[in-house]
Amino acid sequence: MEEGRSEHESRIEGLRVGQSFDLRSMLKMLMIPSGNNVARLLGRWHTQSEDETVFVRKMNEAARSLGMKNTVYTDPSGLDKGTVSTAVDQLKLAEAVMKFDSFRQVVALPDADIPGAGRIYNNTLLTADALSVRGIKTGSNTPAGGTLSWAAYKTVDGEDRLILGTMMDQHAPPRDPNGANSLKLVLDNSEKVITAVREALTSATAVRKGEVVGAVDDGLGGRTPVVATRDLTVVGIPGQKVTLAFRGGGQDVVGGSRAGTVVGELTVGGGAGAPSVPLALGSEFPEPSVGARLMRVG
Repeated sequence: MEEGRSEHESRIEGLRVGQSFDLRSMLKMLMIPSGNNVARLLGRWHTQSEDETVFVRKMNEAARSLGMKNTVYTDPSGLDKGTVSTAVDQLKLAEAVMKFDSFRQVVALPDADIPGAGRIYNNTLLTADALSVRGIKTGSNTPAGGTLSWAAYKTVDGEDRLILGTMMDQHAPPRDPNGANSLKLVLDNSEKVITAVREALTSATAVRKGEVVGAVDDGLGGRTPVVATRDLTVVGIPGQKVTLAFRGGGQDVVGGSRAGTVVGELTVGGGAGAPSVPLALGSEFPEPSVGARLMRVG
């Protein structure tokens, strides 16, 4: 495979024409030591086409579906100078791929033994137990500098919390052949950020049980309070702003609806697994009086 002997890129060496690997092994060779040649092979396998632009087109379609508005792919591996992105977009990508168990398991491996390719080693390097970093991926060359998307964990309130981050455009002073010194720089700076975030991460009560968070208007000037049915605890860092959103789905409120009738839920943040709490009427929703009805008719 001529591309396996390309210069100035990370690759899996020694691959031979006619070898076959299962998909999990290919994913390991792609993500653990940055196998750029494996990225190209996977692209051609996925599309069943020797034309890599077919796979690149699918990459850009996937990026758009994830809301990666400032990302353009021009090659399967990301090495081409035309491939560009931002830290925000790469964080969106990290959030998407870390939802898959198989992906999380692979990027967390410090090394792996691949039959037919030998032993490969993780070049993310930030695998110290103290940081609980389990992937995701480095990237570096002289123009781009050092980049790293990382996944770390911290146990808060008895549950392992996933912390995702991306750092890009880290440039060490020249000379920096192939971004080697910039790679060390991004790893060092990322370690500082991860340490700070893990130390600051804590839980807090955003809404307390019985707290009034809204009201139901009867259209006649009357308002019945809506309250949280239990404490709503969120995990974050001090000073972080949280977004609260109301979702319906409870019972319809009619005259005579009793206190405690669930009318919806309050959610913090977005996405699957966002913490939420049911909302209920804090008091009975009264039947309108005869006078109120007459005034409405009038």
